[in-house]
Amino acid sequence: MSVNTDAVNTDAVRSGAGAAAYARTVRTESGGPGLLLAHGAGGSVEANFGAVLDELAARFSVVGVDYPGAGATPRAEAPLLLDELADQLVAAADAEGLQRFAVLGYSLGGNVAVRVATRYPDRVTALVLTATFARADNRLELAGDLWKALADRGEPDLAASLLVPLVLNPAVLEGLSAQEVRQLVRDTARTLPPGQADHAALIRGADLRAEIAALDVPALVVVTTQDLLVPAGLQRELAHILPGARLAELPTGHLPFAERPAEWAALVTAFLSEPAAG
Repeated sequence: MSVNTDAVNTDAVRSGAGAAAYARTVRTESGGPGLLLAHGAGGSVEANFGAVLDELAARFSVVGVDYPGAGATPRAEAPLLLDELADQLVAAADAEGLQRFAVLGYSLGGNVAVRVATRYPDRVTALVLTATFARADNRLELAGDLWKALADRGEPDLAASLLVPLVLNPAVLEGLSAQEVRQLVRDTARTLPPGQADHAALIRGADLRAEIAALDVPALVVVTTQDLLVPAGLQRELAHILPGARLAELPTGHLPFAERPAEWAALVTAFLSEPAAG
């Protein structure tokens, strides 16, 4: 599925001098409650949410931004900051007249969503965090470091060879032929964005446990149980730390939008349609 170009606004949203122009995806035709989308490292709004965007837009006024070096947003000249990503996402909501909103964060986007809730507590109505983490453990940091190093060296095929077995459901990967696996790696290498190394750099040292424990907002944590990049135990740790969080599980690898998009969208819309999350 491609994003309706009539609904995509790529005007600059700037939060400070020298900030990169962040491209926006806007789907507000339903007139429903606000929903901000925070995508993952090496992704974009279209890459991570395209498969569920129509379903979400049918119920919510959806706004997302592409991080520097992803989608239509140019790569940043300076290292990325979580605060900047959060502020740019809220600036996009401001530009679309959304005063209050839920935030759906996927993978690293869950960290962005948490930071939005920390910096704008009176505006966030609910959080949905999918395939994400409160802290980067040693294993995740090593994977992120290797990903960044390969991207910095201009080795997209090797970066894809690292990522494919980590993000794909092991059962799905084993069901592919050797030729299909090689093609998948080539396709992945072609779609990794130019800012992937900058995104991966945000994994090192990530530890949001203290601010997550201080949040007071309805939250759903969707655990991708066959995930090898962000293992289910790390995701469940987040749910345990986040006060009052509800936990749901999807039997997918790190890519719920590729394996079970309808089920993922149903979990998100059902939770956000509850009165407590409005």
